[in-house]
Amino acid sequence: MTDFSSDKDSFVQALLQERDELFQELSRLRKIDNGAIDTLEAQNKELTSVVAEKDQQIKKLTDQLAWFRHKYFSKSSEKFIKEDPNQRKLDFDGIEVLPEELAATEEADKEIVEYERRKVVREKKKPVRLPIPEELRREVEVIEPEGIQDNWERIGVEVTEILEHKPGELYVRRIERPKFATKQPAAEKQIDQSIQEETVAIRIAAMPMLPLPRSNAGPSLLAELLMNKYFYHLPFNRQIAMLNMVNFKLAASTVNGWFQGGCDLLRALYFCLKDKVLASDYIQVDESTIPVIDNEKHKAQKAYLWMVRSVMDDLVFFHYDKGSRAQKVVVDLLKKFQGAIQTDGYQAYSIYEQKKGVLLLGCWAHARRKFSESVSEDQAGAEYALAQIAKLYRVEQMADDQKLSYEQRAELRKRLAYPIMRAFEKWIEAYYPKAIPGGRMSKALSYTYNIFGRLSRYHLDGRYLPDNNLAENAIRPLAVGRKGYLFCGNDDAAENAAVMYSLLGCCKTCDVNPREWLTYVFSKIAMYNANYELDLAELLPHNWKKTNKCQSFPNNSN
Repeated sequence: MTDFSSDKDSFVQALLQERDELFQELSRLRKIDNGAIDTLEAQNKELTSVVAEKDQQIKKLTDQLAWFRHKYFSKSSEKFIKEDPNQRKLDFDGIEVLPEELAATEEADKEIVEYERRKVVREKKKPVRLPIPEELRREVEVIEPEGIQDNWERIGVEVTEILEHKPGELYVRRIERPKFATKQPAAEKQIDQSIQEETVAIRIAAMPMLPLPRSNAGPSLLAELLMNKYFYHLPFNRQIAMLNMVNFKLAASTVNGWFQGGCDLLRALYFCLKDKVLASDYIQVDESTIPVIDNEKHKAQKAYLWMVRSVMDDLVFFHYDKGSRAQKVVVDLLKKFQGAIQTDGYQAYSIYEQKKGVLLLGCWAHARRKFSESVSEDQAGAEYALAQIAKLYRVEQMADDQKLSYEQRAELRKRLAYPIMRAFEKWIEAYYPKAIPGGRMSKALSYTYNIFGRLSRYHLDGRYLPDNNLAENAIRPLAVGRKGYLFCGNDDAAENAAVMYSLLGCCKTCDVNPREWLTYVFSKIAMYNANYELDLAELLPHNWKKTNKCQSFPNNSN
């Protein structure tokens, strides 16, 4: 044992002596190299820092590339989870799930699973060809067989109906007003009692009120042009080219003038619609971009259209304020509103957390999208979050299947969705430290947690929806349209676009044929604008549908 200790001490002494010799040699070299070693060490340290920075940047770019590949080259559906709200208070005792909360969550999960198990799976219907509408004009084509003689007797007919199409017809509405005249004796002249003169009286029918008095555009043509652009997203230059095919040449300036005049006629109706929507007590708000030409910079600038939808009335309007997305725009727009406002997580809406008489609701679809984008970074955590959100939507499906009333739906949410949301909130609080700082999962958790109060309030009323997908559906035509006409020429054109998207959007939500409605409105709007005793609201699509038998229009065009 003693020999081993002495050998160890001698070995350590040898190492220390060798170290001292190396330090002495290094000191000698530093004296004769004129600082070359210090310079190399500094350069090495600097290069090490640069390499670390580059590695961090490479990791960031690699993550971005993986995200873009997932977004654009993989399935976009969020319903990929392997297995597939009524918050009464937002404060809680710590981040641990309490035993009673755990029991409530398990009971809710069990009831959802049992319902899914008992639910009858409906057989998928086989596609059936729908009959051709009887009101369509028929052109009968009779094909007689060859070799028929007098001794043949006709016993029946085989009928085959084929759909054909003829390009839209452009016709002239010729208004003729016959003039009638009659001779009437004039009053006797005091100068010469023997001479009497005769006057001619002319009578002619009054000219019907036209939408644009100084133009030759009729209501149906105006309706077709505006509907094609803002419902079917056909720019005016394409429509002019289509008219040229039927030998009618139309100048672009003329069409633009008709468009401006038509929007001016509809502007009062647009403001009437706006008042109607803001008078409701439950709205959804969103915003979307629209390129607008800046005449000073001579290029298109990103501008914004605000969309407000009355959920219960199924009405929608768009608002344009010089292209701004600032908070002051929505504050001025909704300054008199009282009720529930459902939005995404845009910070401009946070002011309504403190406004008296306003309840701010969130959108679970936006939160779900954040976690869906985080799957490639943290699959386990993201899939768990998506599974919890999916449970909330299963509760909604249960209510829909059972056709529950608003009160019954609210009670179902309180019993099933509320415990799930409460446990999910605590899971977010506990899981956040485990997420990569600055990563997608971290941002998804932060986004959801910061607006969790808004997200959970939808359980308070059975009318409230868990998301504002209806608002996004109303904005979709705007996204499709800007790919067709590319931009608006100025702020005035963008305001006109807001008018048309509002009124035609209501036609879509109310299942009203926009061609029939626009034609009727353009034929009557001048009379309503001239006579203030008439109620302009009668011309709004949902009211017009009640008093006029119109063709139902498929609600599937974007």
